[in-house]
Amino acid sequence: MNDVMKRIKIQIPPSATEQTAIAAVLSDMDAELSLLTARRDKTRDLKQAMMQERLTGKTRLV
Repeated sequence: MNDVMKRIKIQIPPSATEQTAIAAVLSDMDAELSLLTARRDKTRDLKQAMMQERLTGKTRLV
């Protein structure tokens, strides 16, 4: 396995500015993913609460 690892070539962006820009994009993507995950969880909880109200008869659909 070490021989395989030695043959792997990893390209690194040449300038620190480019590396910083890439890191910023990845950080933004991570933040957006966290927001979307929170929104999904909140929507799931709301749906669960609405279904519970329907099952208990508190809310009726006409």
